[in-house]
Amino acid sequence: MRAPVGSVVGLCSASATMSAMGMAFLGYWGIHEPAPWRGSDIIVVCLAFASFAALASVVWFITTPVSEEGAERIVAARRAFALGVVLMWLSIVVAVIP
Repeated sequence: MRAPVGSVVGLCSASATMSAMGMAFLGYWGIHEPAPWRGSDIIVVCLAFASFAALASVVWFITTPVSEEGAERIVAARRAFALGVVLMWLSIVVAVIP
């Protein structure tokens, strides 16, 4: 089995970094506050958790073994990463807009 290089390492570290930034955002935003939740709060949390799912699937997509030598799953991993980033930014925008 060959060692991961290039896009594999880059996508894995980028998805881990975005996940950490998302967790920091949720901690700073106030997910633990005792105030009653509004509808926008639920949307923010759902978008953030969907983002975490997409970013976590990047590592699974890109490191899954494939039967053919040239068939890599980089395209699917890149799309999952882009989806995770977009969902995280949507979550942030919904949290910032009153």
